[in-house]
Amino acid sequence: MTVRTRSAASPALLVRHGALAPAGAVLLLHGGRADGLEAPPFPNLPALRMRPFAETLRRAARGRAVLVAEGRYRHRGWNGERADAARDAESALAALRDRFGQIPVVLVGHSMGGRAALAVAGDPAVRGVVALAPWCPPGEPVAHLAGRRLYLLHDETDRVTAARDSWAFVTRAREAGADATGVPMPVGGHTMLRGARLWHRRATALALETLGTAPA
Repeated sequence: MTVRTRSAASPALLVRHGALAPAGAVLLLHGGRADGLEAPPFPNLPALRMRPFAETLRRAARGRAVLVAEGRYRHRGWNGERADAARDAESALAALRDRFGQIPVVLVGHSMGGRAALAVAGDPAVRGVVALAPWCPPGEPVAHLAGRRLYLLHDETDRVTAARDSWAFVTRAREAGADATGVPMPVGGHTMLRGARLWHRRATALALETLGTAPA
């Protein structure tokens, strides 16, 4: 069952799959642009790119009380100090909490969504982040990541976001007390289209393991 929720203070929260009383949740955060105050277009290709991840998670979590949801953005871009995607990720976490209580959450974010996931991972509900080809500018804050489990997946041929920035972020996050791991991917570039199934399976396995609901 797919349920949409919206309030004046938060973007839409789209629940893709879930139990009536979930024990945990995976929140997907799609990519975007560095700048763009306009609303995301329809159809929104970055959001569509996350649908196979949602479906793979659904299949892998069958029989477990795991909710799979997608956050939605009010704006297409990050927009500098506004950090709009991070603010909307915070609102999506608040919407999850309002509907389902204080359940543990793992964030799975691609590109700008990966940056947003890492930015809000200090939320008490967040156990960890699986960041896919994330946008990790030098100097991003890491102190709030202490105690969180982080996986940054990146193909070093990515020409949109730099894998070396992800590896540098992993090093700084570890120094701040995070359980951070860089995962080199053999193919996929930035769009994750080549070798897509590997990206889907690996992200799903890491998300469910971090949530504590890994398959036997």
